[in-house]
This record gives sequence, structure tokens and C-alpha cells, in this order.
Amino acid sequence: MARYTSADCRQCRREKCKLFLKGDRCYTDKCALVKRAKVPGVHADSRKKITEYGLQLREKQKTKRIYGLQEKQFHKYYEQAERMKGVTGTNMLILLEERLDNVVYRLGIGVSRSQARQFVNHGLITVNGKRVTIPSYQVKVGDVVSIKENKQEIELFVQLKQSKKPANLPKWLDFDPATLIGKVLQKPEREDIDMNIQEHMIVELYSK
Repeated sequence: MARYTSADCRQCRREKCKLFLKGDRCYTDKCALVKRAKVPGVHADSRKKITEYGLQLREKQKTKRIYGLQEKQFHKYYEQAERMKGVTGTNMLILLEERLDNVVYRLGIGVSRSQARQFVNHGLITVNGKRVTIPSYQVKVGDVVSIKENKQEIELFVQLKQSKKPANLPKWLDFDPATLIGKVLQKPEREDIDMNIQEHMIVELYSK
């Protein structure tokens, strides 16, 4: 599957907001959006006034980049959300939050979603004691997410064991750094998603 291979920080500059793609770096003065907020591209300053369609497109692109998805996969989440009861936009964001790679990131095991996805792809993550290598795996209430037992001596995870519980841990998740065990306590709700996403604009774009 195709993947974005250029500098991650260009994506934040393009969307004119922090997408937190580089972990701790995004919280420092080294963040590209702090050092160089200009939209990338030779003709960035000559862009015309953005249309309503353009605003909707940018919101979709921003959300795709936050969760690290390509168009085909992202659209499938919209179609699935549309078939569910409730508000389509909210359903879509909840489905995205329930992805295993996002849960690993939210638990603080990965410093970014891309690193969390790499952990899953490399077989370092287990769900209910079984290794899962599919980043899009949908977690359920009661699922126990942990690091594979024979991988816990990796230096990165040893340091994680000595850390405190993440201060920004969502209320729908729990994590014990000492045992490297996380648990899904409940389904995520819209207010648990702290990114500035206007999901109704994505729904309006796709429903045209």
C-alpha cells in the first residue's frame, strides 16, 4: 500500500496546525510549524481564497494525516460509520480511535501513531495475550493490550516501565507502566478526541 514518504513536518505546515506526527519534537521549539509556519511550495503565498469545497477537502486531508491513512481506507471508515446508528461523523472518529495502532499511541507505548503502527506491524503488541500484527484491528471494551512478553526487555520498553502513567491518558483507557498492560475500559466518546477535527465537513464532502 502507498505511504507518504516525504518529511512528516511538511504535512503539519500544509494543514497549518500541529498533527503530532513526530512525538515529543512537536512539543518543542524544534517543531517545523514553530520554526517555519509557511505553507510548503513555491507558490504557497499566491494561493487564491479557499472555497467551501477546499475547506472540506483540507479537513479530510488533515484527519487522514493525523491517523496516517490513505484515501481508500479512510473512505471505508466513512461508509461503515454511515451504516451505523447515530451521527455519521462521530461514528467515524470513534472507529478511527478504536484502531489498535491509535490505542497503542494513546496508551503512551508509542510516541507517535507511526511508531505505534510500526510496533504492531513488527509483532510487538498483543491483544488478550495473542499477537496482533494488523494496525487497523478494532479493539473492544474489555480488551487487554500489552507488549509481547519476550520483547519487554527492549531498552525503549524498559524506560517505559520506569515512567509514570501518562497524564493525558483518555478516560476510556487504562495503562499500568510497571506491567506494560493497558485495558479498554469503555468505548471512546466524541469529547475524548482532543484533536481539532470538524468531522461534519468531511461528511458534507463525501455526501455530495
